[in-house]
Amino acid sequence: MAGNWKMYKTPAEGKTFVRSLAQRIGTVEHAVVVVAPPFTGLSAAVDAALGTSVSVAAQNVFWDEQGAFTGEISPPMLTSLGVRWVIIGHSERRLLFGETDQGVARKVRAALDHGLLPILCVGETEEEREAGLTEERLASQVSKGLADVRPDEAQLLTLAYEPVWAIGTGKTATPEIAQEAISFVRGRVAAALDPEAAQVIRILYGGSVKPDNIGELMVQADIDGALVGGASLDVESFAAIVEYPR
Repeated sequence: MAGNWKMYKTPAEGKTFVRSLAQRIGTVEHAVVVVAPPFTGLSAAVDAALGTSVSVAAQNVFWDEQGAFTGEISPPMLTSLGVRWVIIGHSERRLLFGETDQGVARKVRAALDHGLLPILCVGETEEEREAGLTEERLASQVSKGLADVRPDEAQLLTLAYEPVWAIGTGKTATPEIAQEAISFVRGRVAAALDPEAAQVIRILYGGSVKPDNIGELMVQADIDGALVGGASLDVESFAAIVEYPR
């Protein structure tokens, strides 16, 4: 269960949130709980998460260790803070900042090489879905995003299927739509890596996930968790998602 805070929360607000969340959920054995603050809040969140059930992710990463890349953050910079996870290829990065499948693949490889656990995002736009291009787009994103990943690294990788038309819109793919797409994604992982890797890899659903729909999503055969946006900004809301009825 991963919460993507996007461009919300100051370091102080994030620290308070993590402490409150950790106290609220206590020891969690059924799920891995991750929060992804903005870069400025990573250090404070890591400090607050020490010794708790909460782990910390970055929202992006660059593929080189250092260099003249103004505004970028390298894998060693993240690991030096104690960050364990990193979101890569979120649709907002692709659509608003021009990230390509090839660049995403380089970031995935760099993250793995430096001990970070990537959460690779894939998903189609509303226009692509209406044009019948969902599977074509997902197949391309998966195959290109995993181009430099070895089958034996599958257990280190998480994919997140986020239909772009459901992110922050209040629209949610029905559990059946989500299951169908994620099953397809798992099949593409098998083609890109191997069948065993496809069973090991975790695949999350993201897109207007809330406490009142998490349960029906999680009973689907191929959905292993959720990448949560707006609902992860409130302690009680996110805690309710983490503690979905099982």
